[in-house]
Amino acid sequence: MRMRALIFEPFSGASGDMIIGSLLDLGAAESKIADAVSVFDIALEVKAVKKRGIAAKQVAFVSKTGDKSVSAKHAERKYADFVRLIEGSGLSREIIQNALAVFEKLACAEATVHGEPKESLQFHELGAMDTIGDLIGSTTAFLDLHPDIVICTPVSVGSGFVDTLHGVLPVPAPATVEILRHSSLVSQGDPFGSASELLTPTGAAILAHFVHRFESSLPHLPFRIEKTGYGAGSKDLPSASPPNVLRASLCELSESSSLPTPPPLPLSRDEVEVLETNVDNVTGEVLGNLIEVLMAEKGVKDVAITPAQMKKCRSGHIIKVITTPQEAARIAYRIMEETGSLGVRSMQVKQRFIANREQRKVKIRLKGVEKEVGVKIGTDAAGNVLNVAAEFEDAKRVAADLKIPLKAVIKLVEETAKPFL
Repeated sequence: MRMRALIFEPFSGASGDMIIGSLLDLGAAESKIADAVSVFDIALEVKAVKKRGIAAKQVAFVSKTGDKSVSAKHAERKYADFVRLIEGSGLSREIIQNALAVFEKLACAEATVHGEPKESLQFHELGAMDTIGDLIGSTTAFLDLHPDIVICTPVSVGSGFVDTLHGVLPVPAPATVEILRHSSLVSQGDPFGSASELLTPTGAAILAHFVHRFESSLPHLPFRIEKTGYGAGSKDLPSASPPNVLRASLCELSESSSLPTPPPLPLSRDEVEVLETNVDNVTGEVLGNLIEVLMAEKGVKDVAITPAQMKKCRSGHIIKVITTPQEAARIAYRIMEETGSLGVRSMQVKQRFIANREQRKVKIRLKGVEKEVGVKIGTDAAGNVLNVAAEFEDAKRVAADLKIPLKAVIKLVEETAKPFL
């Protein structure tokens, strides 16, 4: 059996446009990327260029009117704006989920740097529409090539300083440092003295999400290169530096070469099925009751209802239910009974990753009164704590009894529980 590997060699760093350019040069369908980004009213522009004699693809994003200053438009967006824009794009769920995962790395890095919740931040450089192009374009390209494994050699970050809307900042930029810190990316400084930013935050986030393994050099295992592609950066680096390109290669490996696969995350799995239906003539009261009814049913894991614009401009809702495969048909029938829907879609999701869950009780003291409140503890398969959350109904009861804010009770319960884990 053969394994198809995608290998990146970012000796001159990486950015979103360089990654897309290299994947296009490898054979990713330009039409698929162009169609995906066109949803956001931007167009993909691809040029054949040469960097130090190396033929490469250079990518840019322009508005559909031909305005070159896409990055100057919509220069400030909030976290929720970005999420809403991508989730409402109508693109495939796989593209949306991967693009949002990359954006989450960017948002968390910015939030850490600025010391504020990501939800309250105004994203400046990230607010530009060409960032949307980078996220959607790179995701579409990766999914089109669908390699079995993605490998990356050390990525050069550059040196010197970079001018941003926050002023002059050191290279690598603070957000890039945060992404590197929370990933397994292997990085190096600027061995050639280019005094330039080589690795952008977007480039770092894309690689951190899609790359499975990072090697100090090309794999010390037998492989055959099928095709090589180059993505060009927008800058021309000093003559003492390598050409400003990102090299990517599609390689064939035999399974007997024992290439290490990504280590499994210590998470449990369970099999689920997703049921979904659209309704446009159901009242809010019925929908509220539906959530309670379904959550009481055997096999139901979660219920979500979101507003939607339906055909003929009618306002409606999308009902989505996660359930066990064994109970799917019965739950679909219950949805139709409760809502009058004439059809429920069944999406056979193979499985979901889940944390192990444990219920405990903690005692807290408020206003001189001792109360017992439940907490839910999420752990991975190795026993590492992922999350601690107060049991909502218990906390609500205590808040009502003592006439204090609910959030104060929740905070105290969770702080009390953590030291005992």
